[in-house]
Amino acid sequence: MPKKQPLNLIERTIASISPKWALDRHKNRVAMALTGAGGYTGAGYSDRLVYWQPGAGDSDADSLRDLRELRARSRDLARNSPIGGGAIETQVTNVVGSGLRLISRINAGLLGLDEDQASAWQDNTEREFALWADSEYADATGQQCFDELQDLAFRSHLESGDSFVVLPRIQRPNWPYTLALQIIEADRVCNEGFKADTDTFTAGIERNDAGETVAVWICNRHPGRQLTTEGFKWTRIPLRGEQSGRRNVLHLMRKLRPGQTRGIPALAPIIEHLKQLTRYSTAEVDAAVNSAVFALFVKMDPNTFADVFNDDDQAAYMNNAKRWDGTMKSGAAVNLLPGEEVQSPALGRPNPNFDPFVDAVMTQVGMALNIPKEVLTKHFQSSYSAARAALLDAWRTFSIRRKWLAAKFCQPVYAEWLADAVAGGRISAPGFFADPAIRAAWCGAQWTGDGPGAIDPLKEVQAAKARVEMGLTTLPEEIASYDGGDWDDKHREAVRVTQERIEDGLQAPNTAPPGTPNVPVLVPPGGSKPSEDDDE
Repeated sequence: MPKKQPLNLIERTIASISPKWALDRHKNRVAMALTGAGGYTGAGYSDRLVYWQPGAGDSDADSLRDLRELRARSRDLARNSPIGGGAIETQVTNVVGSGLRLISRINAGLLGLDEDQASAWQDNTEREFALWADSEYADATGQQCFDELQDLAFRSHLESGDSFVVLPRIQRPNWPYTLALQIIEADRVCNEGFKADTDTFTAGIERNDAGETVAVWICNRHPGRQLTTEGFKWTRIPLRGEQSGRRNVLHLMRKLRPGQTRGIPALAPIIEHLKQLTRYSTAEVDAAVNSAVFALFVKMDPNTFADVFNDDDQAAYMNNAKRWDGTMKSGAAVNLLPGEEVQSPALGRPNPNFDPFVDAVMTQVGMALNIPKEVLTKHFQSSYSAARAALLDAWRTFSIRRKWLAAKFCQPVYAEWLADAVAGGRISAPGFFADPAIRAAWCGAQWTGDGPGAIDPLKEVQAAKARVEMGLTTLPEEIASYDGGDWDDKHREAVRVTQERIEDGLQAPNTAPPGTPNVPVLVPPGGSKPSEDDDE
């Protein structure tokens, strides 16, 4: 129930002239009070909120005009801030790591292949893809392999908000594949001639009337390379080939709002916090260094100074003392002028409140990045359970982003590579170009990467064993989640190693009595193992 609104001086004056006007004005005041008593207080205009009136534009209006500063500051923090650079590096290390690895998983039933045929095709395709992926010819500039390109594309996406991958065809001598990748930094995709945005041409992205992206416009060099606009040229690259449907360019961005055209740097929500924290850290380090400097100050009594030195010596002494510029040097002896005395406040460094304050800020930074501060700072002081909870929480974030990178980058690249290999006769895939469903069946794949590691390896192994025995997971799934390995490869290698150890007498062969089936004996609850004499 809102407080009764009394008549103020203005209303009393109005009432003396027109009671009806005063009544209407009073009713309006009461209605406003009632309105303020309900609804969302965050939409009100109290003293705490009256000056907080952010714009209410669409996704592009709220982001495009800020992208230049956001990108520049994000990259500066990645270069010069230990926290900003560490936040980017932590995500790249855990999402990409040593690179996402292809495991071919075709739809053998749809393709009419039996298990042996499917396995042989998958093994051959993985070998062929490794030939291309491990080569620097995977890069249009001939400098990086596919794993390194994954790192660069994802890192550029985090720092700049988005990145682009052009898929040109390049003929190289004695090389069977024409597919190559070129990573384009976000700034180079912009409107031709730096023209203003329109409904169908925004920030270098060309759309049709339905809002579908049809092409990107790429500048021949970075706009920040020089101030003048002379010499800049743009190339229009269709997103897909008009006749073939081949992907010509990939746009790596994470949409945060409907209708968003360009991506936002990952550090955008915490740029101000990180810059202020960097300044604070630098100031604390400087103060600690200054407090650690030990210098001797030589003070002379004025009367002694006049009695001991003649006029020339006094002038020389004073000139030498005046040359001191205040620079502190450890172990230095500084002469003071007669009568001078050094007085300095206690600096109290190192600051005991530094770590708690930084820890509090890092909690907010971790929340913004969806990464626990323990993982972000790589500093674990809690129990095993707390540390594992932090790692699991972070790993959920990394797994989601790894799945995104595989879907938006690795899988499209693999599909175009496979089309290149089939067209060139390196791989046989009947019906690949005839039916989209058949093509999708041949392109089936999984992408695995480095595992999360373990705080207590023994507990992790025991937990994995229990999951497999209960049927919650399988050995292939556990191997993929542990280190990104392939069950087939590890199984074949384990068989080979076991056979060699048996042949060399390092391991006894697993033998069983004649006629004993090589299957486990199931014992019912409360029962006992059946004897060999029991009837089948």
